[in-house]
Amino acid sequence: MVLAELAARAGVRLSPGKGARARAISGEGRLAGRRVVLTQPTTYMNESGGPVRGLLDYHHLPATDLVVLHDELDLPFEVVRLKRGGGEGGHNGLRSISRSTGTRDYLRVRIGIGRPPGRQDPADFVLKDFSATERKTLDLLVAEAADAAELLLERGLEAAQNVVHPRS
Repeated sequence: MVLAELAARAGVRLSPGKGARARAISGEGRLAGRRVVLTQPTTYMNESGGPVRGLLDYHHLPATDLVVLHDELDLPFEVVRLKRGGGEGGHNGLRSISRSTGTRDYLRVRIGIGRPPGRQDPADFVLKDFSATERKTLDLLVAEAADAAELLLERGLEAAQNVVHPRS
């Protein structure tokens, strides 16, 4: 949803690729004054590393230029955080990307979805639809995450973190 919002803001139409780009929809444009390649793998999330690697290679981009938008169980719903590198925290999509790129040193826009209630399996939790309460503020969360991604591109990590992350 955040990628779709960024594509709309940039006027980018996402379309299926060919060859090294075959397992993703993507489009090129400008966002926050920078050339971007917006991409969404069409594989299962836990196999997203292959398409990401293919697109990095196709566009001759280093993995350090990669910005991954992802859901984050370890953040409460509606919280957005930015970081570079770190562990995957059990996120199979991040694990696949790290394995395929050979590094964990890529930028991340972490979009909080909270922990599953009770003993619900996290895999089931991330696949279920948002609750009625969550849907009321989902548009705001998507916009905030897209804003954070644009700020990251425009100002760099540290400056964007100073804006996005609340002061303690």
